[in-house]
Amino acid sequence: MATRLLAIETSCDETGLAVVEQRGSTITVLANELASQTDIHALTGGVVPNVAAREHLAVMQPLLRQTLETSNTDRNNLDAIAITVGPGLMPALVIGVQAAKALSFAWDKPLVPVNHLEGHLYSALLSTVSSKRATFNSQAQEHFPALALLVSGGHTMLVLMTDHLSYQVIGQTRDDAAGEAFDKVARLLGLPYPGGPALSRLAGEGNSDSYDFTRPMMNSGDLDFSFSGLKTDVLYTVRNLDQATQERERANLAASFQAAAVEALVYKTKQALAKHSPRTLLLAGGVAANQLLRQKLKQLAEAEQVPLRIAPLDLCGDNGVMIGLAGLRAFQAKRTTPWPDLDATARLSLDSLPTPQLESTPAH
Repeated sequence: MATRLLAIETSCDETGLAVVEQRGSTITVLANELASQTDIHALTGGVVPNVAAREHLAVMQPLLRQTLETSNTDRNNLDAIAITVGPGLMPALVIGVQAAKALSFAWDKPLVPVNHLEGHLYSALLSTVSSKRATFNSQAQEHFPALALLVSGGHTMLVLMTDHLSYQVIGQTRDDAAGEAFDKVARLLGLPYPGGPALSRLAGEGNSDSYDFTRPMMNSGDLDFSFSGLKTDVLYTVRNLDQATQERERANLAASFQAAAVEALVYKTKQALAKHSPRTLLLAGGVAANQLLRQKLKQLAEAEQVPLRIAPLDLCGDNGVMIGLAGLRAFQAKRTTPWPDLDATARLSLDSLPTPQLESTPAH
């Protein structure tokens, strides 16, 4: 018996639609469509919420049509609709939620609310470092408890998953998220939008030992992060350099900043491993695409002898597939909401959605 879901993601500036299907323990991606707004927001150097919402609205219908055609799906072979309800930019979230509600009403299909962050977690939990994007294995019980380092544009946190759909945030940033710090330092160095990937590319040309930037919260005694002090350290360092030196030193500045940020992330993860002794380590979120972070976390996992699962590169950013992966598990747990009761929530914590009793995963 197969379960097929349509998944919709519009939490920020990526319109992601996907169709995922589970047969036994195998999850197959039947369609994965993404409309990026990078070129639009590059003009303003950042995401403008109302502009993002307008673009989501413009592409939703043609992208839905393409997704259904690619997956050979119609209302008759669709079981439910998974939708990101938060956290994110409210104007952007509303477009996806309203589209999902309209389809739920028209097609008489249940709605599965999904937290954007748990989508990121499942993109790592159900995959391996070398897995193909098209198929995933739903058998993950043996990997709990799992410790996740979730680093995206707006969030940096350590999450302990004791079971499916069960999340405990054990550490988080007290100010800027790592992704925000990457973007802000990139703007400081005059790099184009999106800043994080541009900074990482530039860092590859520099010497990370050139500048000894601060590593905030390293001796705080908890698992929280802070990146505002590091960002400020870079700011004052750049200000003290003349224009010619700034230009010449950009790669070294980028490399030194990146090394400091990654060291802070890995150090706190190592502390969390020692404290909670998880069976699996996960890395997810947009910043999980950073090659230095992936490399350092692999080294940590090998040293601590804990299996590491990292979201595939093409699923690190926002996308519909990750919402479908989490949605399948939530649907199996009967975590559905009638369309009149579904709302978007800009600030939505990981534990806000109910955690019903899970059914056993079907056998092969």
